[in-house]
Amino acid sequence: MLPRRVKDQVLEALTRQAAVALLGPRQAGKTTLALEIARTRDALYLDLENSDHRARLSEPNLFLESLEDRLVILDEIHRTPELFQTLRGVIDRGRRKGKGVGRFLVLGSASIDLLRQSGESLAGRISYIQLGPFSVLEVEDRQADRERLWLRGGFPDSYLATSDKASLAWRRDFIRTYLERDIATFGPRVPAATLERLWTMLAHNQGVILNASSLAQALEVSAQSVTRYIDLLTDLLLVRRLTPLRANVGKRLVKSPKVYVRDSGLVHALLGIPSSIELAGHPVAGRSWEGWVIETLLSVLPWPSPASFYRTSAGAEVDLVIEHAGGRETWAIEIKRSLNATVSHGFHTARQDLHPARTFVVHAGEERYPVAKDVEAIGVRELATRLASL
Repeated sequence: MLPRRVKDQVLEALTRQAAVALLGPRQAGKTTLALEIARTRDALYLDLENSDHRARLSEPNLFLESLEDRLVILDEIHRTPELFQTLRGVIDRGRRKGKGVGRFLVLGSASIDLLRQSGESLAGRISYIQLGPFSVLEVEDRQADRERLWLRGGFPDSYLATSDKASLAWRRDFIRTYLERDIATFGPRVPAATLERLWTMLAHNQGVILNASSLAQALEVSAQSVTRYIDLLTDLLLVRRLTPLRANVGKRLVKSPKVYVRDSGLVHALLGIPSSIELAGHPVAGRSWEGWVIETLLSVLPWPSPASFYRTSAGAEVDLVIEHAGGRETWAIEIKRSLNATVSHGFHTARQDLHPARTFVVHAGEERYPVAKDVEAIGVRELATRLASL
């Protein structure tokens, strides 16, 4: 098992909160991490997809209160949302007895639904932590490993597969399972064939400004349906909407988001790209790498650090804008899938509009060097390390 960076965050949160929610897509490693934590303390693990485990919660108040001195891990918590109200009472009664922290670690595969359910019942009693697929800071610090991570994506079973062929087979099975089983669990019934076509179209249009009407026409559904389907994929942490920056610069700004399939390995599986050789010559390669870099950087970004992109109708553009230090400092980041970190006139115009405190061009190499006045070329791992330390 490769060490996960969020482990220390989970352990720290358990020392100050009664419940911690670990959120992430299926197969990202939540259960593995939770069981690793369980081995270091007196803990009970319950998989709520398992009928025998659910049966132990037939009288949840009595059962959970009998475990007040143990950490209880509740996996796939969305299967029994009614438990949240029970957890609130158990936590409050435990607090009155001096047992107010480290009671529950809940794992869920959906973002918005889980936040809403737990937020209604556990406000002030729970911390939220996201665990995504492997990031560049969790694999070996070698160019070959970074290239493998980009090709295969960061889902542990995909990245650690014995071959590119085995990895691609795993990702195809993952996609099929989501389409045929998991998506129906979280949202309204959506035809699997329709959602697969949309997911594939989003992969073809990785990092492109969302045009719901165009996608709707191709799918022969309404634009509202396309928006609803993308909402579902976003809630399942499979797709990211990167919103445009709302800047007061006196220029016409693009108002629609960019849409990315969050895991680069899923992009390549949806498009049938089996190896690095085929990927290098594919039209989506540059945009796939851009999406991979953005996901890498956002996965290590401290909260709260809003992220967006900047584009005007005249063509001034920055791929990623990060605001941190309470919004007092802005970083502008351009992404280039090449060793030559050149930038366009539109990028310099955008810098003049935004006045960022720092400007970087992420390139495919590892060297760091100046590109222009106040603009530095930098490798993805080095920039991710800097962001993680903010």
